[in-house]
Amino acid sequence: MASFIFTLLSLLFIIMFSPLLTWYQQNGRDLPWRRTKDPYKIWLSEIILQQTRVEQGMDYYLRFTEAFPTVELLASADEDEVMRLWQGLGYYSRARNLHEAARQVASRGTFPTSYAEIRMLKGVGDYTAAAIASFAYDLPHAVVDGNVYRVLSRFFGIATPIDTTAGKHQFSALAQEILPPKHAALHNQAIMDLGALICTPRSPQCTACPLADACIAHAESRTEDFPVKAKRTQVRTRFLNYIFITDGKNILLRRRAKGDIWQGLYEPVLIETDSECILPDLTTHPLLTPLLASDVTLTPLVADMTHKLSHQNLRTWAYLLRTSRPLTSDSLPTTSDAVVPYSVIPLCDLNNYALPRLITRIVEQTEFLNTL
Repeated sequence: MASFIFTLLSLLFIIMFSPLLTWYQQNGRDLPWRRTKDPYKIWLSEIILQQTRVEQGMDYYLRFTEAFPTVELLASADEDEVMRLWQGLGYYSRARNLHEAARQVASRGTFPTSYAEIRMLKGVGDYTAAAIASFAYDLPHAVVDGNVYRVLSRFFGIATPIDTTAGKHQFSALAQEILPPKHAALHNQAIMDLGALICTPRSPQCTACPLADACIAHAESRTEDFPVKAKRTQVRTRFLNYIFITDGKNILLRRRAKGDIWQGLYEPVLIETDSECILPDLTTHPLLTPLLASDVTLTPLVADMTHKLSHQNLRTWAYLLRTSRPLTSDSLPTTSDAVVPYSVIPLCDLNNYALPRLITRIVEQTEFLNTL
């Protein structure tokens, strides 16, 4: 009986493609990557929009397409240039994968035209491959993102957790089953926009939804119960103490190593502690004592600034350590935790380095460059 009802609902959803399409044509978002069939620009937009809101990603998309109008130009770019353009967008592995995938495409000569070939690009998963295949080539591949999970789970009343293997398989199969093969791009874009604009996580606008009449969650007043997740994200708290060491003309920076957040981005001297660290304890750290022996001033910049990542809360303190002696290679701090050495960087070049958003927040909030 349950199987019969589920099949009936699938047929209803397919039948309701026409009102869904009408709704989309009247209310869908006008986005620049939807005005093109260029697979490069569609791929670029999809990578930028992973874990990113459209409002935030728009400027980055325009910035990248202006700097690199073709995949060949992106492939030939320096990694630091790519990372600097990505600065502030977060999840920086996306930028490194984007750059590597561009090189893959440039090496083969053309952008891949099948789902299987697109899926082989660095950093491209099932969703992204389906999006590019359908949007660029109108191939019959259903996309399943957070918006689609929400719409389908509510419409069909599916209680299978979306963060389980069984749930992912169920929703993927269902999305493919209801996909109209000849209108893949339109259907995918319509259902995604429905989730983004109407079937929102909180307070969905059911009265404006073209699918409401057959939606189980709406009929049972249970929209807040879907989609279901099996796990809660474990959030870790870290304590970061940044020391902006400068002689007024230069600053010490290093590039973050692999195996942690912000890989490949630049940061000032960092002392990470297990808990909140008061200034007297910080000044006895072996990373600072060689510099403190000279004529220096140590000034607090920010205290307990919170910066949230998806799985981490970063509690941050920052200080300005100004030394009267010119910074040279001989004055660089070296400890066992300094896997990547620090370098002396001219302050006037600071904006040319890709910095984590946390560091740019500190610089902007304290008007750091104006205080020197």
